[in-house]
Amino acid sequence: MKKRVIIMGAAGRDFHNFNVCFRDNDAYEVVAFTATQIPNIDGKSYPSSLAGKLYPEGIPIYSEDNLKNLVDELEVDCVVFAYSDITHEEVMHKASLVNAIGADFWLLGTKNTMIKTSKPLINVCGVRTGVGKSETSRPIVRLLKSKGLKVVSIRHPMPYGDLDAQKVQRFASLEDLKKHDCTIEEMEEYEPHVEMGSIIYAGIDYGAILKEAEKEADVIIWDGGNNDSSFYCSDKQLNIVITDPRRAGDELTYYPGETNLLMADVVVINRIDTSDLNEIIEVRDNIREYNPGATVVDAALPVRVQNSEIIKGKRVLVIEDGPTHTHGNMEFGEGVVAAMKFGADELVDPREAAVGTIAETFEKYPDIGLLLPAMGYSQQQIQDLETTINNVDCDVIVSATPIDLSRIIKVNKPIARVTFETQEIGSPTFEEILKDFNIY
Repeated sequence: MKKRVIIMGAAGRDFHNFNVCFRDNDAYEVVAFTATQIPNIDGKSYPSSLAGKLYPEGIPIYSEDNLKNLVDELEVDCVVFAYSDITHEEVMHKASLVNAIGADFWLLGTKNTMIKTSKPLINVCGVRTGVGKSETSRPIVRLLKSKGLKVVSIRHPMPYGDLDAQKVQRFASLEDLKKHDCTIEEMEEYEPHVEMGSIIYAGIDYGAILKEAEKEADVIIWDGGNNDSSFYCSDKQLNIVITDPRRAGDELTYYPGETNLLMADVVVINRIDTSDLNEIIEVRDNIREYNPGATVVDAALPVRVQNSEIIKGKRVLVIEDGPTHTHGNMEFGEGVVAAMKFGADELVDPREAAVGTIAETFEKYPDIGLLLPAMGYSQQQIQDLETTINNVDCDVIVSATPIDLSRIIKVNKPIARVTFETQEIGSPTFEEILKDFNIY
């Protein structure tokens, strides 16, 4: 008899694990997905066009809040955990719940979930969300392109809209962002690549995505999401993993970030320029103990600010990347660093001005610091973000989200835009490491 399966996810790893392990597999029947972390996913279904011939009606997606009842009512044999940036303790609480009901609890490994590419592969992953993965992958892309190589990046999935239309997405221009009806969260990842004249793929079917990317690439860059592991492997593969001293210790206590740390060929200690010395030492000691063979790169994340002169002496609203400061638990980001560096008189708390889904975000994540997370998973949420910003009583906006927010929303205050990229400190550098890797 077929084993009946639920896959727990957040619209990313869950769909990938289904595609590579369960689609067209007669030994299993996936009866449901559950969703968390990302709003507006539950209530949809994984369409039959993606699910394959065994699922002519598609597969329903429920809120994870219903997991206990679903396991019982759907007579589930096994629950597959398939999302990221969650503490080891939380994972085991979920495992205990599932086991108590009577079902198995699975964590699928890299061997069964990685698709092999024929191209040289550089995986850029992290131990937490918001550690600076994309900020590290972009200078690596530029470096490889400067050597005459054709480089294509593939981004961890972010399919928050029409799943049927998101099987394979290619981004090479700002028009492509409009074409694919991207959310703010998607644009934050794709727009910086496009602005530097680079190509980045994303979507849902990462086998189909890889086939397209290989047609135009000498080298594939995996640009990771959250602290998830790569979907790809290669006979010529370099694993680069980013750590963050602002959240020292998390590299050992979050799933699957610790997996990434243990697999790393190169570990980057990022944000050394804005982190406490004791936290840097803690991260360095953990790397030495748990992956002593890894090459360690010290790195800074220096800020560059357009219109920095408008910040000094002003009451400032700081806008930061959303996921980094919600489930990523980071107290402050580069926007706060920039505001303080350029002399802001006060950081204004946006909570009283928040409306709709933005107010709900603050309620769900009460530990967010004195900043506004740039949440934009839907048109309604983008409108709520715009209204919230315009409601805030401040003089200046310091925007550290990776996109140009003024292109998306209309605000009634001047904006100082913050940009930042990983910068190596001393040696080894990425150029030295890639040369040793024989990429060029």
